[in-house]
Amino acid sequence: MAIYPCCFSFLLVSLYVSFCYAEIRLTEIRHDDRPIIPFDEFGFTHTGRLELNVSNIALSNQNPDLDMSKVGFFLCTRDAWMQVLLQIEDGYINCALNSDFVKLVFEFKQLKGKSNSFNTVYQENTADQYTLVFANCLSHVKVSMNVRSAMYNLDGKEKHRDYLSAGKTILPRVYFIFALVYFTLAGIWIYVLYLKRLTVFRIHLFMLAVIILKAVNLLCEAEDKSYIKRTGSAHGWDVLFYIFSFLKGVMLFTLIVLIGTGWSFLKPYLQDKEKNVLMVVIPLQVVANVAQIVIDETGPFGHDWMVWKQVFLLVDVVCCCAVLFPIVWSIKNLREAAKTDGKAAVNLMKLTLFRQYYIVVICYIYFTRVVVYALVTITSYKYLWTSVVAGEMATLAFYVFTGYKFKPEPHNPYFVIDDEEEEAAAEQLKLEDEFEL
Repeated sequence: MAIYPCCFSFLLVSLYVSFCYAEIRLTEIRHDDRPIIPFDEFGFTHTGRLELNVSNIALSNQNPDLDMSKVGFFLCTRDAWMQVLLQIEDGYINCALNSDFVKLVFEFKQLKGKSNSFNTVYQENTADQYTLVFANCLSHVKVSMNVRSAMYNLDGKEKHRDYLSAGKTILPRVYFIFALVYFTLAGIWIYVLYLKRLTVFRIHLFMLAVIILKAVNLLCEAEDKSYIKRTGSAHGWDVLFYIFSFLKGVMLFTLIVLIGTGWSFLKPYLQDKEKNVLMVVIPLQVVANVAQIVIDETGPFGHDWMVWKQVFLLVDVVCCCAVLFPIVWSIKNLREAAKTDGKAAVNLMKLTLFRQYYIVVICYIYFTRVVVYALVTITSYKYLWTSVVAGEMATLAFYVFTGYKFKPEPHNPYFVIDDEEEEAAAEQLKLEDEFEL
């Protein structure tokens, strides 16, 4: 049956959809014959609610003898879905709606008369993470409809609606705290630049701009999630978040490239190959930002949602790899210079610095792209906020390391170097030549 590949793809989707924040969704389904259409995933507490409003329902086959019990909506956990797959595979059922492992929300057989719409409120008192799913087990029947879904938990004694999934409900505070940390960091950096204003390069001002953009981006994200938490809608804060997220992403990758090339530290210009890296990274960041907007604003029910998810991951990986090349080139140039200019101690210092930065960039990329994703996958839905905290802590550590290692200093801190130190550095450089990245 056609349901098997769709079931498998649904499982894959469910692994990614944890990145999505549930809110009030307005979805248009047009002439869709997929047997399984996943909507948003949401972590319910013991006071969970699902409001489902479906209108303009139309089937491509108007035969009155159709079994409408095979079309409808249900809620399902990931573990329960595995059991549903086993039931279908063993032949116990031929439609997911018939499984006792799913929680039926509405079957189309409940439509009264010739009605083409319905409204229902489903109470979920079992705390767990559920996905709202539409099932159409009628062969060769296409469905069109407008779906408005709202999932929330009733919070506190006054039963306020909380539209953020359990485990993500504290994210507005988390983002706001990190925004304050970055604003504080920007203030400290401004103070450092003022104290050492005689040795400030343009790259240091660029670092300041990156910190401020990161702080503003986190502030917009805090407001975005705060409005979603209270009202189910971002009220325009999502637009500001996307704008500053794009600017922050472009500036951060550009900063890594500029530091990696030694711009302002080793040389006041960029070579053609280094400019080409920037010409690759910046357009890719535009594509990544567009993909992120599509992923967040559509959801897994879209036909092309998974394609955009894969595009985003691919582009992100390419950007992360591209920014490593300038650092490698700088290390190579420093090694070659060490053999000719006779400044062994200074070159060893610079070479050690760029090697450290290369390793830290790799660790930062690996942690924020792999480890954080692994935390999202394996962590209980109640503690999904921990993956956000881990990612932001890693980013903060990377910013602090970069600022500390490349802070304004005199051009050459090794003005007074005796012969023994110079000879020791020269011997160390010979060992460094054997190191391969």
